[in-house]
Formats: sequence, structure tokens, C-alpha cells
Amino acid sequence: MSDPRPVLVVTSLYDPTADVVISELHDRDIPVVRLDSGDFPASLSVEAEITPQGIQGRLLTPSRTADLAHVRALYYRRPSGFAFPHLSEQDARFAVTQARYGLGGVLAALPGCLYVNHPHRIGDAEFKPAGLAAAVEAGFLVPPTLITSSPDAARAFVKRHDSVIYKPLSNPVYLIDDVSSVVKVAEVGAEDIDESVAGTAHLFQQRVPKSADVRVTVIGSKMFCVRIDSDLLDWRTDYSRLRYTPVEPPPRIEPALHHYMRHFGLVFGAFDFCIDEDGQWWFLECNPSGQWYWLEPETGLPMRAALADLLERKT
Repeated sequence: MSDPRPVLVVTSLYDPTADVVISELHDRDIPVVRLDSGDFPASLSVEAEITPQGIQGRLLTPSRTADLAHVRALYYRRPSGFAFPHLSEQDARFAVTQARYGLGGVLAALPGCLYVNHPHRIGDAEFKPAGLAAAVEAGFLVPPTLITSSPDAARAFVKRHDSVIYKPLSNPVYLIDDVSSVVKVAEVGAEDIDESVAGTAHLFQQRVPKSADVRVTVIGSKMFCVRIDSDLLDWRTDYSRLRYTPVEPPPRIEPALHHYMRHFGLVFGAFDFCIDEDGQWWFLECNPSGQWYWLEPETGLPMRAALADLLERKT
């Protein structure tokens, strides 16, 4: 008899990556309950009790019900935020915090559930300074990096290194003429540093002369390494100019990846590296909720099956 425990998929309405994973699970007759925490409480409700056996109760969507005590796995992708536009600013702020610590707290404490990834671990791993420090500890090569709000420190760092790039520490979407935009990675010189640096925190990093980039997607015990060739500073700015080749990592990379994953308690991670002119791999970042599916049709790597295996708990 098949295991009736469902997989919860927590994400926004539009998420093509989640769509293909759900399709794969359906093909395996694995029950799935998809929900967006941002739909709470309008079309998502929770009934949870704290018992000696842990959290008991259910989540209800318009079409599905999940028994909180018998969730097989939770795939946490990119849900939308809680919103209460019908309330005053003060009441909405109160309602959002109650939803976050109530529904969010329930989703983070499901008994016997495999999290891919646990939302709290995602939050920890999204801090770039913590990620870079963990990468050094794991044994990766990490470019010299400065996080600062001091214009003088930024200028000194730029002058000390031959070539420096600026990266946002996080990348919220800006609407420019109603078009979604983000702050891009860019090379900077000392003359580009002005007093506006003092307005918030900034990340500056020595630019590594590179021959290619690599995306490493870690899914449980499996890893998929894809070399990305282009002439771009940041390959994510133009996917039409990219060429993909599956590759094997250097020997020291695999144990460092596992070390990094254990440090943050992750079972999924999308790692970005650049390869220098001598073939050395340099760690750039790890996105604990990163995109990955677009690489499968480009390379034939069985990434969807690996993630479904993980959520099914076959591995």
C-alpha cells in the first residue's frame, strides 16, 4: 500500500519549478498539498493543537486538507508575504506578526517532517556575510570581501585590490516604469565611491579573473555541477548568451559542500562558483531556495527526479 502522507509545497501561485516537482510527485502517486502562506487567512486556515505527541491538527485549502501530524515532507520555495490590506496600518502590523509566528510557527514544527529546506535554516543561510564566513570554514576559496557603510573603508578596499565588484547583500525587486528590476553586480573604482555609501551596508569583493562559472545544485546526497560559459560579469543578466556543460567537481569541493550544508542544516542548496584562469573554483554564494530546473532540459541531468526522490523520502 502506498504511503498516504502528503508532501506540503509552500510557494506562491506562479512557480514553474514547483509545478514540475508537483507533476513528478503526482506521477508517483504521492499526495501533494500546495499552499501559499500569503493566502492566510482568506483561503487558507489552520487548526493546530500542542499535545504530548507534538503538533496535531490540520491545514485547509479550498481543495486540500493536510493532517499536520502526518506530513511526509515540506518543500519550502517562495511563498508570498502575509498581507492584511483591509486593516489599518497598526492593526495590519499586529495581524502580520500573529500570522507569522502562528501559522509560520506551526509549519516550522511539524513532527517527523523532512524540510527542503526548513524555513528557519533558509533564513540563516540567506545572510551573505554568514554564508561567506561558513564557506571559508568549509575550505572553499573565497575572494577578499568587505561589508561596510564607510566610504573611506570602501575606497581603501578598492585601491588595495586590482579589480573590485559591488554586490547587493540582498536583492529586493524595484519597480521601474512598472517593470521588475534588481540591483546588478557591477565593477567599481575608487572614483565611484561617494558619501552615499554611508547610507546603508554594502558588499565589495575582489573580482576573480574567470574562465567560466559553475552552478552546483545539491539535492540531498546528490550534486549536479554545470559549467556555464559566457562573456558576462554576471551570467544571470542574459540567459540567451549561456552555454552549459555538466562537469565533475575538483576533489576538495564535494567535502566542502557537505560541510557547508551541515553548517546551515540544509538538504538543498544552489551554489555559485567562478573558475579562475588556473582552474581553481572560487565560492561566490549559496542560495538555499535557488532556481535549478532550467538546467535540466539544457543538460539532461535528472534533477527533478532527485528532488522528488528526496521529498518522497526514498533517499
